[in-house]
Formats: sequence, structure tokens, C-alpha cells
Amino acid sequence: MSRINALFTRLKTENRAAFVPYIMGGDPDYATSMDLLKRMPGAGADMIELGVPFTDPMADGPAIEAAGLRALKAGQTLAKTLEMVRSFRTEDDQTPVVLMGYYNPFYAYGPEKFVTDAVAAGVDGLIIVDLPAEEDAELCAPARAQGVDFIRLTTPTTDDNRLPAVIKNSSGFVYYVSIAGVTGKASGDTAAVAAALARIKKASCLPVAVGFGVKTAETAREFAKFADAVVVGSALVSELAKARGTQGLEARPGEADNGVNAVLKLAADISGAIRAARRS
Repeated sequence: MSRINALFTRLKTENRAAFVPYIMGGDPDYATSMDLLKRMPGAGADMIELGVPFTDPMADGPAIEAAGLRALKAGQTLAKTLEMVRSFRTEDDQTPVVLMGYYNPFYAYGPEKFVTDAVAAGVDGLIIVDLPAEEDAELCAPARAQGVDFIRLTTPTTDDNRLPAVIKNSSGFVYYVSIAGVTGKASGDTAAVAAALARIKKASCLPVAVGFGVKTAETAREFAKFADAVVVGSALVSELAKARGTQGLEARPGEADNGVNAVLKLAADISGAIRAARRS
């Protein structure tokens, strides 16, 4: 059983949703990002989405776009992102890690070589935002052939005619984008999101995660009442930038941890809200 499947099987018995924080690999530098990645499980992360920086992130809002540009400026590459996962696995063999990004860096790396290296590093899943179901032969099929889950995005505009094609070769879980727009915008309406998840679950037996626009612990708690996982990205990325100054490049005076502790505190608050969502 894969780490992702094992996680959702366990959480089903615990009757709670997974907390899935997103962090940008290499933001604002390799060492800080690596420190944050390794300490996230201790702050309540059940699974981690690790962003692969790209120069033209069309689905990302200002916070994550800025984080990607900082990472690229600091020299982050797809190879270094794989190295982060490899290093993480020396201390943690349980927490699933999913890479999220755009196809260009993976294409440049070489899809077949990437999948081989990703398996060796300990990557559990992939979310490739701009690679549609019609192009499954590019990366989805090679990934699944080697046991790496390929996770699809569904949105408020994914209708019943399109949904079967989107989820046909998906594995691990389905990622529902709660808003029509980029990351970090206003949260989706709770009732509308709940209805959308019910519709997806009728079409697929996979767990369904909710992300995009989940900015507060309260919103995460509301979604965790009915979603199988809640993804939080922009809020955590913004907290890191805030703790390091307006440009996200230098730590505040006295911030010896370079902002990592501030992010971990927010993550722990969100994790606690998710864990408490179904208790009452």
C-alpha cells in the first residue's frame, strides 16, 4: 500500500481529514526550505505538497508566484527539489510528499528519467497543473507505472461531461479547487464546496482534498467536516515572507529561525482546527 493510500485508510478510521500544507521548494533558500520541510510533520502535517518553482505559474496567486521567483533566484531546480525529498526521507519514511508544479521543468528534465529519480528520492505523487488528461502519455502513465500517484485538479467549472475524463487515470486523491481563480483568493462557499465534493465522490472512489483559498484555521475547520483533506498554501507561504520582511529575503531582527517557527505555529493552529472539526 502506498503512503498516500495508507494515510487515508488510517484517517478514515480516525474520522478526520488530513492536513496538507504546501511549501515552495527552495523559498527563500534551500536551507530554510529544507528546515521547514523536515519540521512540518511535527507541526501536524499529514501529507506535504512541495512546490516546484516555475517562471510562469498561471494558476498561482501573488504569494506563491513571489515564492517561486525567490526560489528560482536562489538557484532552486527540479533536481534540488528531488534532493530535498531524498534528504527528508532519511528522517521520515511515513509522511507522503507530493510535488506540485507545471510541466515545463519536468519535460526539460526528461519524464522517464524524472519518474525514476522521483521514485528513488521517495516522492509519492505528482500534481501537474497544466497537463490535461488528454496528455496522459506524457507523464501520468509513466508515473503510475512506477507507483507514483498522479493527482488531478477539478474545479467549479468541471462539469459532469468533463469529470470522467479528469478522474479516469487519477490516483491517490482528487484535488478540488474551491474557487474559480488562482491560489490565495477568497475562500469558496462552504455549501457549494460540499455539494461539489458529493458530486465528485459519486464519480470516483478516491479521497477528495480541498484547496485554493483556504486562508484561515476556521475555513480549514469548516472544509474538514466533509473533505478528506484540506490543503493550505498561500497562508503559510505569506507567513514565511512576512516573518522575513516585506521582500521575504531577510529575517526580522531577532528572528534567528528565519521565519520557520512562525510558519510552524500557523501550521499547528490549522492542524488543530482540522483535527477538531468532526469532534462536536
